[in-house]
Amino acid sequence: MCAGGACGYGSLVDVKPFRARVGAVSPVLFKNGEGCGACYKVRCLDKSICSRRAVTIIVTDECPGGYCSNGNTHFDLSGAAFGRMAISGENGQLRNRGEIPVIYRRTPCKYPGKNIAFHVNEGSTDYWLSILVEFEDGDGDVGSMHIREAGGTEWLEMNHVWGATWCIIRGPLKGPFSVKLTTLTTGRTLSAREVIPRNWAPKATYTSRLNFFH
Repeated sequence: MCAGGACGYGSLVDVKPFRARVGAVSPVLFKNGEGCGACYKVRCLDKSICSRRAVTIIVTDECPGGYCSNGNTHFDLSGAAFGRMAISGENGQLRNRGEIPVIYRRTPCKYPGKNIAFHVNEGSTDYWLSILVEFEDGDGDVGSMHIREAGGTEWLEMNHVWGATWCIIRGPLKGPFSVKLTTLTTGRTLSAREVIPRNWAPKATYTSRLNFFH
């Protein structure tokens, strides 16, 4: 397993707004990584121990095998998210159950005060550029990514590598780069002009001025 989960969010999963809202999903929802970043409301159906309160989780990981195999729909929730569904005072008891029946539905992702950010992954060069998408409102997922070089007119298609990471192999690539992303679920498009500067660096994060709810 990758640090921070199979979506590649790394240490982001330990801080707000991800913290306590992270979740792993079975392959049918993970979609080979294209389900990364999607948000779901999950509610427990066991009235003996659960309230009617739903928790909102962000897909940050995949849970293979066990309950998650054979085409089943399954969520592995953080302890905090799991316990939040309990009747007052029963959160410890609920966590001890291990597996509970739930209902779920997609819900728009909301990152108040955050704009979409692009993290340039470690190892990126002028010939191999790898980008991770962070804090995407709305659908939360990414169906395609393109970049445009400095002074260029052509949008160059990036390849989905794994999780929420996309890359392009060609070059030498010359920044600043504009980035265009299209969501997987509804096909909405957003273009951030020259969001990655000319003197970009691996392991740096560049925040746009845009998000789908702004």
